Amino acid sequence: MASPREERGGASPPRAPSAPFLPPPPARGRSFPTEVRPDWSIRERRGGGGGRKGARPPRDVIGARRIWRRGRRRRRPLWELRLSAERPPLPLRAAMSLAPVLRAGRARAGLSSLRGARLHVSSRCSLRYNWLAYILGERTTPRLNEYSKVFTVDGNLRSGKGKLAQQVAEKLGMRYFPEADIHYVDRVTGDRTILDSKFSGNCSLEKFYSSPKHPDGNSYRLQAWLFSNRLLQYADALEHLLTTGQGVVLERSPYSDFVFLEAMYKQGYIHKRCVEHYDTMKDLSLSDFLPPHLTIYIDVPVSEVMKRIEERGKPYEKKVSPAYLQSIEDGYKKSFLPQISETSEVLQYTTSEAEHVEKVIEDIEYLKFNKGPWPEQDDVSFHHLRVLAQDKYSVILPTTLPFYIPEITVGGLDADKAFTEYKELPGRKYEQGYNAEVGDKWIWLK
Repeated sequence: MASPREERGGASPPRAPSAPFLPPPPARGRSFPTEVRPDWSIRERRGGGGGRKGARPPRDVIGARRIWRRGRRRRRPLWELRLSAERPPLPLRAAMSLAPVLRAGRARAGLSSLRGARLHVSSRCSLRYNWLAYILGERTTPRLNEYSKVFTVDGNLRSGKGKLAQQVAEKLGMRYFPEADIHYVDRVTGDRTILDSKFSGNCSLEKFYSSPKHPDGNSYRLQAWLFSNRLLQYADALEHLLTTGQGVVLERSPYSDFVFLEAMYKQGYIHKRCVEHYDTMKDLSLSDFLPPHLTIYIDVPVSEVMKRIEERGKPYEKKVSPAYLQSIEDGYKKSFLPQISETSEVLQYTTSEAEHVEKVIEDIEYLKFNKGPWPEQDDVSFHHLRVLAQDKYSVILPTTLPFYIPEITVGGLDADKAFTEYKELPGRKYEQGYNAEVGDKWIWLK
C-alpha cells in the first residue's frame, strides 16, 4: 500500500530507526497482523468506526490504549492505536523481551480487574509492586540495612574485577551480578536458552576483535546493545535491592560503559554520529536512576593486561590492539573516575592490592556513604524508583531514539522476517506456560 507521500510522487520517508532487534514477549492468544507506518492514526471500534465491522484490534502493537465507554445498554470498547515516528512500529523496537506489552485484547472473564490492577495473571501467578501496595503499607526503608547499597567493580580487560566483586559480595552478604554480555536478556527471560545473535542485537564480540572497522557497523551495534543489556541489569539490581533490602555488587555498569565507546572512537572504529547518538541515549536512560554508592577500580597496566590475555584469554581476545586497551584505561582515569567521584565513593587498587579482599572490606567499612543523591531519598522516591526499575519497557524505551543511524537501523522487511522466525521457535509463540508444543498443560484453565 502506497503512502500519501508516494501517491503525490514524492519519496517515502524512511522507517523509524531503532536499536538492534530483539522480539517482544509473545502474546497470549491469536495474533492479528496489521500494517503500520509512521504518523498513522488508526481507530477501530467494535461493530463500526474506523475498521471493518466486528474487527478485533491487533494484540501485538505497542502503544495500544484501551478506553472504555459506557453505552445505554452495554459497555463498548473503543480502541485507539497511535503510532508515530516518535514511537516506532513494534518490529523495530529494541530489547522488547523484557518489556511489559500493553495488549489490546478482550480479557477473559474474571481476569480483567486483575490486569487493570497490573497484577501478573500468568501461570506463575506472581504479584507485581504498584501504587496499591504502597497505599496498603508496603515500604522500602524498613528493610534497608548497613549494606543495602549498590557497588560496582570496574577495570580493563582481564583485570580481576569479577573475582573481587564476587568476594566482596560473599563477605558482606550482598548479591553478585556478573558482567552483562550480549545474551543477558536470554539468560534472565523465558527458558534461559541462548538464542541466535540475530535475536540478540545482531552483533558479535568475536567479529569486533577480528575486524573492528568492519563496514557493516558491528562495532557500534555491539556497543549500543551492550549498553542496553547493562541498563537492564542495573534495573534488575535496583529492583532486587529495593524489594529485598539485600545489597548488590555489579561487574561494570551503564555508568562506566562509555569508556569503551570513547576508545572505539579514538581508534577510528565508529563514526562521530554514533558518539552523538550514544551520548543522547545514555543521558536519557540514566536520568531517572540513582548512581552506585561505591565504585571500585582495579588499575592494571596495559602490558600486564596483554600478558593475561595471552595466558588465559579467549582466542578472539588475543587479537585486541594494545592501543585500544590503552584508550580504555585513559577513559577510566581521565573521564569516568573524575565524573563518578562527584556522586559516588571511589576506591582504587593496584593488582596486588585487589588480591587482599580483607583490606578492601576494611576500606569499605570506613566509608560514610554521604555522597550523591542516596542520603536524600525517602519511601516516596524509593516507591517511584522501584516502579520504574521493574517496568523494563520504560527502562529500555529511551534507547530507541528516532534517529537514523545506519549502524543500528533495522529495515521493516528484515525486522518482520526476524520476528516471524522468533515466533516459530519452541515456546516463543505465546507467553511462558501457554505453549502446548513444549508440554504446557491446562492452558485453557489459566
